[in-house]
Amino acid sequence: MKNIANLLFEARMLKEIPRSGYHFLGTGNESISEHSFITTFIAWTMCKIEPGVNGFRLVSMCLVHDLPEARTGDLNAVQKKYVNADEKKALEDLSSPLPFGASIVKLVEEFNECKTREAKLAHDADQLAFIIDLKAKSDLGATSPAKWMPHLIHRLKTDTGKAIADDICHTEWDEWWLKNFVDG
Repeated sequence: MKNIANLLFEARMLKEIPRSGYHFLGTGNESISEHSFITTFIAWTMCKIEPGVNGFRLVSMCLVHDLPEARTGDLNAVQKKYVNADEKKALEDLSSPLPFGASIVKLVEEFNECKTREAKLAHDADQLAFIIDLKAKSDLGATSPAKWMPHLIHRLKTDTGKAIADDICHTEWDEWWLKNFVDG
């Protein structure tokens, strides 16, 4: 169980590592684990509305897709121009002592290859997590999200992801609250 405990401490480290793209956005912050939670929740929602999708694999993929960043950190697009993180080595090192390590490697590799239906939905969930955050910041008055939004929407790969993004963009961030608790 020592290797399991170490894995759990490593996954916990994602709470401490900030996502670096927010520095360039000029507003907000988010840890890798906060990002992973909303990404996984979006994927869970997607598997409920996408017929024939392996929901367990999709949700699992989203849950572990950024796990290597506990070792490499979160590199944004500018940093990746100058720094090459060895994600494969990080993934190998974190998974090798685990009896189920190969399943983590398979999920991260599938996510990175982005060929299966589940991997494409996982990629969309990853983008939608940022899109929903940008929309909320925009609704609260931040202006820089408007520059980023078209690039994120362009990255979406599935009709489901595009439909969700469209509704996010046409829904006020606090509508759920106002509709249910203020207007009701």
